[in-house]
Amino acid sequence: MGTETARLLEFAEGSWHPLGGFARQDDRGVRMLDAPVELWLTGRMTHVYALGALLGYPGSVALAEHGLTALSGLLRDTAHGGWYPRVGWDGPITTDKECYQHAFVVLAAASASIAGLPGGRELLDDALELFENRFWSDPDGMLRETWDEEFQTEEAYRGVNANMHGVEAFLAAFDATGDARWADHARRITDRVVREFTAPNGWRIPEHFDPAWHALPEYNADKPDDPFRPYGSTIGHGLEWARLCLQLRVALGADTDTSWLVDGARELCGRAVADGWAVDGAPGFVYTVDWHGTPVVHLRMHWVLAEAVGTAAALHAVTGDDAYLDRYRQWWEYAEEYLLDRDLGSWHHELDRNNRPSAVVWPGKVDAYHAVQATLLPRLPLRPSIAGALRDTDIELPGAD
Repeated sequence: MGTETARLLEFAEGSWHPLGGFARQDDRGVRMLDAPVELWLTGRMTHVYALGALLGYPGSVALAEHGLTALSGLLRDTAHGGWYPRVGWDGPITTDKECYQHAFVVLAAASASIAGLPGGRELLDDALELFENRFWSDPDGMLRETWDEEFQTEEAYRGVNANMHGVEAFLAAFDATGDARWADHARRITDRVVREFTAPNGWRIPEHFDPAWHALPEYNADKPDDPFRPYGSTIGHGLEWARLCLQLRVALGADTDTSWLVDGARELCGRAVADGWAVDGAPGFVYTVDWHGTPVVHLRMHWVLAEAVGTAAALHAVTGDDAYLDRYRQWWEYAEEYLLDRDLGSWHHELDRNNRPSAVVWPGKVDAYHAVQATLLPRLPLRPSIAGALRDTDIELPGAD
């Protein structure tokens, strides 16, 4: 598996953008330089190469620093605060301040800080201050969604996807700083999502809400395959939340009652597998289902399988249940057969319902974030963040120093 980590890092080396940050790559790894530099993508890839730096993979430090430079300059709004979502050769293309995208600034900065990269801690402190002042809603125990450029007007929408990546970011920030406030923010978000929203809904996660946190079950019914806000229950998010529950359990420590997190992780994973795995006559996870569990979008996204692998490994580590080990092996076999592209590199990002390469939602091979993490989580002890686990663990990686 270490070889697969190195193979993914090698392919993604070509994603650096000459303007700053990182670019999407096509199926052959060619950079899409006509597209703008995107905040979420640059945050993710900076995080990935911070992990590479912790692994000792050659060239990772320079690539992570390239990302940090863009997050500290090109993508930053020095006039109003925060970061721009998309910046082109002539300047910002979109100016709204999106929580989802900002979460990856925190994640990148936290991982860079843990890796000891210059400027990582300063960027992390700035990003966390912005989150606390602009996105965190203490009365709700949740994160706001999107502001306009000047942080004056909010979007009349709240989303669980942004909060999920907020939990991931806060756990990484806790690992980087030791400040229990960030673990507590992650706990409050997870408590609402898992116990208040999801458990009463048959363990299918309601994704979309109004500003008062009333569910909008028909949101985007006319656009069911949206890459960030799809209609219905998103199978991969059930798996991702399950893993985050177990990482949060570590952050909260042995003196806290965290049995609900293990129970929730089991239920979330169980529902995702029952609804999503091989339910339409072929192996693979469907993208989304409706509120009765009927598949809506049959496309297979690589990130869903990647999250399944990490979650199965985490659940096996926590529970000792060999059924999760069996699933882990089954899903890696699927990845080997259908997703790993041995000819052109990296993983196919999207397959159709017959497991043939597709490009409806995610053309090309956009980033290495999910796949790299899938190769690392099974080899590491469970920690609040992957960077924290790498800091505390020696693992071998072919091609590393």
